[in-house]
Amino acid sequence: MTSDARRSRSTSIDLGLPAESAAIPADVRRFLDEAERRIADFQQTARIPGFVPSDYDRVYHVLQAIGDHSLAPGPRFCEWGSGFGVVAGLAAMLGFEAWGIEIESELIDAACRLAADFELPVEFVHGSFIPRGGEELFDRQDGFSWLVPRSGNAYAEMEIDPDEFDIIFAYPWPDEIQVTTELFEKVAASGSLLISFRGGDDICVLRKSLIRSGRRPR
Repeated sequence: MTSDARRSRSTSIDLGLPAESAAIPADVRRFLDEAERRIADFQQTARIPGFVPSDYDRVYHVLQAIGDHSLAPGPRFCEWGSGFGVVAGLAAMLGFEAWGIEIESELIDAACRLAADFELPVEFVHGSFIPRGGEELFDRQDGFSWLVPRSGNAYAEMEIDPDEFDIIFAYPWPDEIQVTTELFEKVAASGSLLISFRGGDDICVLRKSLIRSGRRPR
């Protein structure tokens, strides 16, 4: 993590980015249809209660808008709690450099198979998306629905620090929204984006901006 990220105070600004309703390309539709079929099959036999799929169509349109309007400072994308890796796969299809971090090994295996079958250049890592030092945010919080508040070495395995990502995606449970946002503010770089799907039609896009020395820029 850079010293710039450590020293600066941050605030997140809601971009208010709308989710477009344009038609999804045929290749993306095939990917999503297959992903949804595999997820349905998986959920009939597996018991991972904390895994709930996002609204992938809406997330795709948000990612597409971010790419079309060059809203992110760069192409590096990370999905926190990547599940089947569908969002990371969509990011790769849109030309982003995509990674996913997932704590459940069964989901990592499923994500790797899905990405390989569609020849998507996504790297998935088994572990916690909470970097070392980030777990202190969770010590002062109440219990969470499913989030495991422990750090790991996922970033070391990827050989990339959390403040080197330009876009982070997360689908937090309601009692995890605040701490997920605080973690983003703590570890992300200036200008990076946090996309959080919050269920229903609620997708929030935040940009991290820096305030130095306690003074707002004029």
